Amino acid sequence: MEVSVIDRISRVSAEEWDALVGDDNPFIEHAFLDILEESGSVSAETGWQPAHVLVRDEGRLIGAAPLYVKDHSYGEYIFDWGWAQAANRAGLPYYPKLVDAVPFTPATGRRLLTQSDPENPDAPEPNVTRALVAGFQAVAEAAQAWSIHLLFTTAAERTLLAEAHDFIPRTTQQYHWHNKGYESFDHWLSFFRSKDRKNTRRERRKALEEVDHIRVVPGSEVTDREWRVIRRFYLDTISKKWGQAYLTDDFFSMLGKRLGDRAKIFFAEKDNRIVASALTFHKGKHLYGRYWGGRPGLDCLHFELCYHRPIQECIENGWTLFEAGAQGSHKLKRGLMPVEIASAHWLRHPGLKDAVADAMRREARYVRQQIAEEATHGPFRREAP
Repeated sequence: MEVSVIDRISRVSAEEWDALVGDDNPFIEHAFLDILEESGSVSAETGWQPAHVLVRDEGRLIGAAPLYVKDHSYGEYIFDWGWAQAANRAGLPYYPKLVDAVPFTPATGRRLLTQSDPENPDAPEPNVTRALVAGFQAVAEAAQAWSIHLLFTTAAERTLLAEAHDFIPRTTQQYHWHNKGYESFDHWLSFFRSKDRKNTRRERRKALEEVDHIRVVPGSEVTDREWRVIRRFYLDTISKKWGQAYLTDDFFSMLGKRLGDRAKIFFAEKDNRIVASALTFHKGKHLYGRYWGGRPGLDCLHFELCYHRPIQECIENGWTLFEAGAQGSHKLKRGLMPVEIASAHWLRHPGLKDAVADAMRREARYVRQQIAEEATHGPFRREAP
């Protein structure tokens, strides 16, 4: 096997890369990663220096990973600020570090792209994984990086990295919706407790009262003016959360032209003006919520565009999974249930590694207890599937 590193995703063909991607994750595709780089959202200047690892066998691409050299921890959503602070208190360096992830995107999926077993598509091929990890270690030596992080991995990837490559497994939490064969939105609501079912219907009525209509538009049909509105909403939402606007104007303008078949936008309109929107991405049987924005005072519209209407879209199309993004316990009462999120971490310094490994064992116990506890407070009746 030949291992190499490229500093731009465009240095490998989209056809080769996407042959390893799989059926349901739009963010790990060549086009999405390329738009991030070409738009200037991801670069050395923004603290995300691409160093993607490729594995070839007699010239054929058999393994790949989107890797970045970083000098900060922004835009990751698996938080390691406490580890960096602990290293600083001990007089140890923490940056630069390597991150295998999709920048600014808290969505689960494969991070080790290999030809997988059809019976277990989330599990990477062990020999190719060994070559990818060797590539990570080589980049770490060249960049003098102190750690390697694979974020929002599959559980199978986390297990293989922990058992065969001495990575620290980590368990965190999100809220996801899974389709249990629901025939309609009302059929899904029939499994709610009466109080929660009434609350959901009330939210949907109020949302519709606030606007003239709601429409769902493929990204390929969104006009340049509408993309500018989406971008403005994105900036407004970021400013309210004291966040950082990672995505540039060019990113949004490129989406419709380059990734229109993946983007799906939920628009709410009143008096012939867009008053709120939610940008989602779809591939295969999965839907992912990403960016919401709207005029102030439209709380029910937030629930409608970000949760209720995407879930309805999934049911009507037979899609199996909806991920609505990071954090947010308010999702629980709207039928998105707590699930484990996997990641894997390698730390160079043995003392810091041992301390983090012990903390992650305790964190995993707490997270699993919290998931079990929160699941009892969901909207579903006891006998619901």
